[in-house]
Amino acid sequence: MIIVMQKQASSEAVARVIELIRGRGLQEHISQGEERTIIGAVGDERVLHPHEIESLPEVERAIRVLNAWRIVSREAQPQNSIITVRGVAFGAEKMLDITTLPERAAAADAFFADPFYLPYSPYAAGGSGNEKEQVRAMQALLQQHHAAGKPVLVRIRDVRQIEPALLAEADVLYLGGELMGNRTLQDEVGRLNTPVVLCKDKHHRADEWLVAAEHIALRGNHHIILGEAGTLSFEPEHTYRLDVDAIVRVRKESHLPVLANITRLWHGDMPQEVLYKLAAAAGADAVVSSLP
Repeated sequence: MIIVMQKQASSEAVARVIELIRGRGLQEHISQGEERTIIGAVGDERVLHPHEIESLPEVERAIRVLNAWRIVSREAQPQNSIITVRGVAFGAEKMLDITTLPERAAAADAFFADPFYLPYSPYAAGGSGNEKEQVRAMQALLQQHHAAGKPVLVRIRDVRQIEPALLAEADVLYLGGELMGNRTLQDEVGRLNTPVVLCKDKHHRADEWLVAAEHIALRGNHHIILGEAGTLSFEPEHTYRLDVDAIVRVRKESHLPVLANITRLWHGDMPQEVLYKLAAAAGADAVVSSLP
């Protein structure tokens, strides 16, 4: 990390920056100019955040030399990751068609299930039946698609739903954007050997998305698919839009496959057929839709 001090910064301000750098286990490299002092923080700079440094007195700006993600970066692995589930390859040349409609499951590459959706789900807390019956019901649903050779992505909404989803033989765990900040759940799925879709929340940027993916990868699970399900729209009558820019950005920065979920993004001015083509043009490896 490069830290640029303000013009004629005091020695006390420089000392405070050095103290913070050393306190995080890094070493400083000081370049003293006629007007400015530039400090290099040498080591694993992920322990420091630019905003944290810039909040110190007389610091002008802090610039990362390396990204806050490494395992999921193209620098670590230039070639695209391919995650194969029941013979279906995420990240290969073919863009996968994933459906939410049971009647389309036979023609699609994979099926998307959201059994824990409230208030309709029998699997959710407070739902009818005991836990064993709930798992059996979900397992029957998944076995139906498995018999046809189709992998199933199961959306989970809470850390307590990981175990029943795995008992039902979910092929991929799908984490919606509301779980982007849930480090406890990310720790749990990071310890698994099950593929995970990590969706970006509507408020988060692409770099925060990659940092969350790195958090999972650091726990050992590298079977990660980045999921984009919508960001805030510029149009007041349409709440969300497909974040095409974010898809392009992470395809450039990371080797991980990217999935676009357009099921809640379409409207009269932007039908699913157009969104499907936009996702493909941006470089998505798979699209979840409810197209008939």
